[in-house]
Amino acid sequence: MLTKIWLRGLRASGYLVVRSLKAMVLLAALPIGLLVGWAFPGGTASLVRLANNERYNATGYLGLAQDPPLPLAAPRKPGDVVTLFRDKSFKRSLWILLGPLVMIPELIIGVISVSGIPSALLSMALWPFTSGQSSLMAVDVDSWLKALTLGPLQVAVTLGFLGWVAPAVARGHARAVRQLLAPSQAELDTARLQQRVVELTRSRAGAVDSHGAELRRIERDLHDGTQAQLVSLAMRIGIARQTMADDPEKAAKLLDDARDGAEQAMNELRGVLRTMYPPILADRGLDGAVSALCARCPLPVDLRLGELGQVPAPVEAAAYFVVAESLTNVTKHSAAGHVDVLMERRGSELCLVITDDGIGGARINEQSDLLGRGSGLHGMLHRVQAIDGQVELQSPIGGPTTIEVILPCG
Repeated sequence: MLTKIWLRGLRASGYLVVRSLKAMVLLAALPIGLLVGWAFPGGTASLVRLANNERYNATGYLGLAQDPPLPLAAPRKPGDVVTLFRDKSFKRSLWILLGPLVMIPELIIGVISVSGIPSALLSMALWPFTSGQSSLMAVDVDSWLKALTLGPLQVAVTLGFLGWVAPAVARGHARAVRQLLAPSQAELDTARLQQRVVELTRSRAGAVDSHGAELRRIERDLHDGTQAQLVSLAMRIGIARQTMADDPEKAAKLLDDARDGAEQAMNELRGVLRTMYPPILADRGLDGAVSALCARCPLPVDLRLGELGQVPAPVEAAAYFVVAESLTNVTKHSAAGHVDVLMERRGSELCLVITDDGIGGARINEQSDLLGRGSGLHGMLHRVQAIDGQVELQSPIGGPTTIEVILPCG
């Protein structure tokens, strides 16, 4: 019990002491800060950042989920006070200037909570050697009676500060900071919209890059494969035509070769077209297409299909390629012996979960680029993000690896 009180009190006291010291620095730098903020447009953003930091620390102390920060102050011309004080973020950040008003009592509470018990113990033990300079409860100690009476009393008072006063004051301070520096609903909507624009810009850029790479791949496949076959086919037909009268058998053989080449060109062309939009989706639907993919996989696949309902064509294509790429990566890179595939509709979203029992090691970094085994994962991510989907990858070393994909169907 005492340990819990001690830890809770120390945490609250540390919060109060740090806030008080920051308030002292703010009070000392306030005149210069206001002058810089008035003269230089970028200076006001520092006050908003400081307010966001205060609210971040207060939220962390209370153990609550972090809220979106205040947007930075809008651009303005130097000395433009009217625009400055019209900025809602700047005006709300001014509440932070109330911190110096409460820094002294909060600092005193924090110092008493931290130093009260050690000070009492030292004063009780060392008062005979301090020539009457020791004090307990602000009373000079000159006898063992005072030492043994006032010492436990100071310990009890300090425990009260640690257990109740400091935590209550710290919670009140943190709640006030969160309330005073909270952005309005309009500002929250603006911040979410700005974040959404950033996410969409990034996902669209990735989709454009992937689309460009896909077009280059298709052009390369057509140029190196189908086009070469058609050129060879045209040459064989031309030679057969020239030799038809003189050597009918040779011409017939050339025409047979040309027919085989035409069939091969058609097969290659079908393969290219299949990578653009698989015909099996139109023929058998998403569930039938995914079932065919799982059936063709060299590894045992446990496929569980839920009720899919009506799925838009772009979502069908994305889901199909996610499963195809995932099974390809598992087969090539994971050393897995079994794969589980779950596809089901959850409200307005299509959920895909692919799990293998392989070696793991794939990962996703903070920039939302999938790294690790399988270069096709990068294209999968951009394909999903292009339709506002989400990809979550869990792949600890040693496995298992789970890829969960959420695709909006609204």
